[in-house]
Amino acid sequence: MQDLLELEGFATVIRCGSLTGAARCLGLPKSTLSRRLSQLEARLGQPLLHRQGNRLQATEAGLLLERYGRQILRLAEQSRQAMDDLRGEVSGELVVRAHNSCARGWFPRALESFLDAYPGLRIRFHTETRPPAPGEGQGEIWLWQGRDPECGLRHEVLCHWPCGLYASPDYLSRQEAPEHPEDLLAHDWVDWLCEAGEGVVLRYATEGEYSFQPPPSRFMVDNQTLQLDAITRGVGIGMLPVRFAEGYQQAHPGRLQSVLSDWQLASRPVGLLYSFGRQPKKVTALLAHIRSSLPEDWR
Repeated sequence: MQDLLELEGFATVIRCGSLTGAARCLGLPKSTLSRRLSQLEARLGQPLLHRQGNRLQATEAGLLLERYGRQILRLAEQSRQAMDDLRGEVSGELVVRAHNSCARGWFPRALESFLDAYPGLRIRFHTETRPPAPGEGQGEIWLWQGRDPECGLRHEVLCHWPCGLYASPDYLSRQEAPEHPEDLLAHDWVDWLCEAGEGVVLRYATEGEYSFQPPPSRFMVDNQTLQLDAITRGVGIGMLPVRFAEGYQQAHPGRLQSVLSDWQLASRPVGLLYSFGRQPKKVTALLAHIRSSLPEDWR
């Protein structure tokens, strides 16, 4: 039976490709991780890693151990979760992931207040720009902005964020401000995660709907804050959640301006992704806490 800490260290080195990155991920001194790997290789009597360029890669024996080691670690985690359920306590570790546009503000504060209520719990919090692939994310909790990614996890919508079009006053001083959605074709577009690839629908009370296909973005980003920065620097027009844009306008008056404000865009759903079926108590407790912590004006 292999030492679980040694197996976890070895699997993390394979994933990160370096001792430095793996030690940082595990929160360990590099010397401690190196010692665990040496002990594991000594116990097995053969090398498990070799260096290729700047990365550590598994030997043939390492690949074999990594495959079985993942199964052992997964079974160990399942057994810990089962023991947590048996005790009926909210303890152990939870992996929580959030769309990077939701990684600041309300959500991390909700996680921190949950930890205050349950001292025996640990949360590993990650930010993401892509939803989980099918089969990924089991046992985790995701806070996701956007449509159901249809990844095999339950999608529970918590609220919807209204969106609008925005540009910087500097950009609009150089380009004639659009008066109708058809005028947008003459403007540069700042896209976020190819969001506009399927087109944008704008609605007006008296004119009905107008479908607009933005021109290919010359500056595309995977982070909403970077998108906002590009818009305020005058790169072009972009679509932002109204709440996000208004918060920026309050903090930085005169640097962001609404475009075609009489036209409405589809709102973006914000919701939870989590596994189907019966959940450990720590998962159900955190889900309930997130729902109850949602800001009242978002509901």
